[in-house]
Amino acid sequence: MALVQNEETLESLLEASKTQHGRSRLAASGAVATTLRNLSTSDSASSTLTLPYLRLLRNICAGEISSQDSFIDLSGPDTLASILLSSVASLEVLRAGIQVLGNVVLAGEVHRAAVWARFFSDGFLRLARVRERGVCDPLCMMIDTCCSGDGGRERLEELCGSDSGLRILQQIIKTALKAGYQEEWLEWLLFKACVEEHRFPTLFLTLSSSDKSNTNFNISLTSLLKPEFFNTQHAFLLDILSKCLTERPKEVTVSGKFALEILEILKTTYNIVDFTTQVNAAIPTGSPAIDLFGYSLLILRDICAWEDASSPETDKDSLVNLLLDEGLLDFVLSCLEELEPPAIVRKSMVKEDNSSPVEIEKRACPYKGYRRDLVSVIGNLLHRRKRVQDTVREKQAIPLLLQQCVVDEENPYLREWGLLAVRNLLEGNEDNQKEVAELELKEPITPPEISGLGLKVEVDEATRRAKLVNISG
Repeated sequence: MALVQNEETLESLLEASKTQHGRSRLAASGAVATTLRNLSTSDSASSTLTLPYLRLLRNICAGEISSQDSFIDLSGPDTLASILLSSVASLEVLRAGIQVLGNVVLAGEVHRAAVWARFFSDGFLRLARVRERGVCDPLCMMIDTCCSGDGGRERLEELCGSDSGLRILQQIIKTALKAGYQEEWLEWLLFKACVEEHRFPTLFLTLSSSDKSNTNFNISLTSLLKPEFFNTQHAFLLDILSKCLTERPKEVTVSGKFALEILEILKTTYNIVDFTTQVNAAIPTGSPAIDLFGYSLLILRDICAWEDASSPETDKDSLVNLLLDEGLLDFVLSCLEELEPPAIVRKSMVKEDNSSPVEIEKRACPYKGYRRDLVSVIGNLLHRRKRVQDTVREKQAIPLLLQQCVVDEENPYLREWGLLAVRNLLEGNEDNQKEVAELELKEPITPPEISGLGLKVEVDEATRRAKLVNISG
């Protein structure tokens, strides 16, 4: 392919590169070599032709192995580094250039190794500091792809096991938190780092520190869980990990170590969350402690949901058994019991003298949906686990769970989760079924909505069932 010096000709080549046939013809004509030669000029970073050249190169290298090979053979990573790491490169140039590299690394191990060798770690770090979603998304794709395949494990260890690598992840998180992200590469990358490589505590620490401080790779998560350490980056990280578990449960694997670390965060943040004020906002609320608390609940809910409930209750490798041994059930039941009742139940709890609501000194929900999340964890723990079913009964918590089977505006889907929890509580457990069957309405409760109609609730002495009585006359 001859040297191209005008935009009109470039546009026609770009159009041709959008088809497989066109890419094959361009590859055969030496388009990669010509384009790289054009990009190697001293003023390429600021040239008006740089962007169309990069887009052409991106298209040519999309699934065309001969072009991908030529890119590596002709020192393409060095050429693009001189452009992308220039202080004058525009956001569009950065995005297109990273997309070129992303297409190249899809070709295989040789290509990934070459790109990684040129850009890790300073190059990746500089690109990660660009607070732009259009740059962050393809960067995450490129790094995640480099950390996959035959040599991916070694590169992933280098990324997660060094100060320089963790700084890259820290800056990516900062960018995604500020500018947002659209593609799922960020989620996969962080899940690999935190869960597959067991680097959750070290990344957690990195998010608490300055860019230049060194990371202690032997530190325990417990020593980090202090209020002064928490920030919105920590909450964002847990949000990402929660999404991975919720949306792709069959594609991820969680270790017992990670599950216990999340439980530790839950218990620690509980002690600093303000339960005195009702918050009508769902997570993220903007409060790092509340958000960490809420996302920890969601992660534990999903860990408990996707484990095979048919595994023996004595199985030491069971994540649920591990969490139960560390007090998860006791903790969430205690949290639920400490809460004031659902709104519809509160309205029904009236004083005998004037039918006004009883003032109960209970804790309020720190975020919208908190009660529902507690019930969802309990419901998943109960699923076909007699140990948990019996514990709930022995703690006399069955009425507490029955109380959650109501519609509550402060907790969307509370009724559905409550019914699921009760179903799991009773399934295959005759003792629990008997206890629920023997429950009787011992005294009438008249909601304000009923009394306002001139009616009240009484208990029929013969049937022990509630009935409405007209009191207006």
